[in-house]
Amino acid sequence: MPLSGEAIRTMNYVDDISVTLRRILAVLPSLTEEERKRVADHIKLSEPSYESVITAVTSVK
Repeated sequence: MPLSGEAIRTMNYVDDISVTLRRILAVLPSLTEEERKRVADHIKLSEPSYESVITAVTSVK
């Protein structure tokens, strides 16, 4: 079954997220330990989180 345009757009959003995560990984070595901790805390507190989206995707019926 072919994918809808909405599904393809959503997959493109996931690709955009992957690019962003690669950029974050690339800059981490240049941050101080304190900066990395603050970035980690910021990521942990962001909503929606990656985990919450995965949960929503797998539980939608």
